[in-house]
Amino acid sequence: MTTLFGFDAGMGALKLYGPHGGLEFVSQVAISRSRKMGRMLGLRAAKPPMRVITRNGRFYVGKEAHDFGRAVENLDYDRLTGSPEIHALLYGAISTYRQHYQAAFDDVAFIVGLPLEPLTGEDAQTNVNAVKRWLGGEHSWEIEQGNETQSCQLNVTEVKVTSQPVGALFDYLLDEEGRFVSSRKPAFKGEVGVISIGFNTLELLVVKNRRPVEDLSTGNTVGVRRLLELVDDNEGLYSLGQLDAMLREGNLDVRQALPVWEREIWGQVERTWGRTWRRFHAVLIVGGGAVLLKNSLPLRFNGKGFVPDQPVMSIARGLYKLAVQQARRKQQRQARKESN
Repeated sequence: MTTLFGFDAGMGALKLYGPHGGLEFVSQVAISRSRKMGRMLGLRAAKPPMRVITRNGRFYVGKEAHDFGRAVENLDYDRLTGSPEIHALLYGAISTYRQHYQAAFDDVAFIVGLPLEPLTGEDAQTNVNAVKRWLGGEHSWEIEQGNETQSCQLNVTEVKVTSQPVGALFDYLLDEEGRFVSSRKPAFKGEVGVISIGFNTLELLVVKNRRPVEDLSTGNTVGVRRLLELVDDNEGLYSLGQLDAMLREGNLDVRQALPVWEREIWGQVERTWGRTWRRFHAVLIVGGGAVLLKNSLPLRFNGKGFVPDQPVMSIARGLYKLAVQQARRKQQRQARKESN
């Protein structure tokens, strides 16, 4: 039996959502070094994060990975199309998902959410094909945790690719069984705006009568990464991954930078949408940035702003709901065909 997953390939964290629930896996990757620091009197022993062994090498992955090896922080879109680090991150996320939910599965099908930029322009189809090529098929790797090593396998039977904001839209429109929420279905025939504020990008998408409005949809790199750069002020004392970890733990003072960053976010919204958002049925605000701005940004939309209950997980959850809907419809078509 094939297990369905929504896969949000975020630069700050990979998000997986499947039939057991969701998982956020911090997108820190570090090249593993051979030396190990012994325990020191008076200090707590440092527990290394998961280490993933692939054909490309050994990588620490997940939270605190940058404290144990040389950080890999290539945040260009090529990272998503088959880089060594995206392999390591996916394997770490899948292994953690299996452990967390005590879930056993071998065959999976993904709907993957990518940023808007690699899905537009002349290279769009090339990028989609590259994602399908590296993600599809059989995968094998090993994980090391403490003194234990485990061999892992996965067979990806199908890969579909769409944009990250599309996931947020279907999270809003569908329930967990992939059926339209009756009170929200009219929005799909109307006009809905999506603001996705991820680690690397701010994505704006408008859907009108089930079609994207190209002139009102765009993506650029003023996501949470930009907030961290404002806080760090080019000092370079920490990696972006380490700053992100401090932010998640509440140990990073962003009080001065937050209003400046929000003005940058709102400035991009105004340049792209102007006053057209007033005609939208709703404005959906998702991603890690939605958590940071949930008490201010939605108020700018005069009651139309909507932040879901899990804004960070919303894209992956919506992609999973879409996968469930499509699988059910496929079964219904097959049943009708067989009955005829």
